[in-house]
Amino acid sequence: MLRPYHIKQLIFEGEGVALDFKRTITSCEKIAKTMVSFANNKGGKLLIGVADDGTIKGVKAEDEEKYMIEKACTFYAKPMLEPIFEEVYVEDKLVLVVSISSSDTKPHYALGEDQKWWVYIRVKDKSVLASKIVVDVLRKQQDEEGVMITYSSKEKALLEYLEENERITLKEYAKMMNISRRRASRIMVNLILSGVIRVHTTEKEEFYTAS
Repeated sequence: MLRPYHIKQLIFEGEGVALDFKRTITSCEKIAKTMVSFANNKGGKLLIGVADDGTIKGVKAEDEEKYMIEKACTFYAKPMLEPIFEEVYVEDKLVLVVSISSSDTKPHYALGEDQKWWVYIRVKDKSVLASKIVVDVLRKQQDEEGVMITYSSKEKALLEYLEENERITLKEYAKMMNISRRRASRIMVNLILSGVIRVHTTEKEEFYTAS
């Protein structure tokens, strides 16, 4: 059970991979994106009634906020999410805490304003659109079968490159090996799942490094 000092500690730590502040919920699409990114990562919390700068404003219409969250979890996320609500009074102001657990049924999709379903992951304090490679990794991580890697010249060339260089992008690897991006993607996915390389998603680009 969260106490007022827990909320103050979270606010002090600031928004990040597992924490997001919301003054109020204004859009099911936007909040679904955030909650889906938590579920696709290691889980996270929403503090509703807290401004972006950490100022505690308090929740005015608690039932309405819960309704928006539940609607977003049910109709704007698939598979649907199960939020856990806690109400904490901090300095006589109500903060609604919404916890989203890391999911066992990844990837989760959020319904966008374009009426299409998209996968999001959490990168620092932002919910970022996942690449096809990350979606494939999330999907295959849920498979019970392990990944069997047999190193062909293509895999060996990538690992040798990463011994000499800090990072590589999918485009650079496909060009280096003179193979299609699709084939390069498959190789990357298997190597990520086997723990040999790591994927790094930023708002500008995605790149890969040796683990």
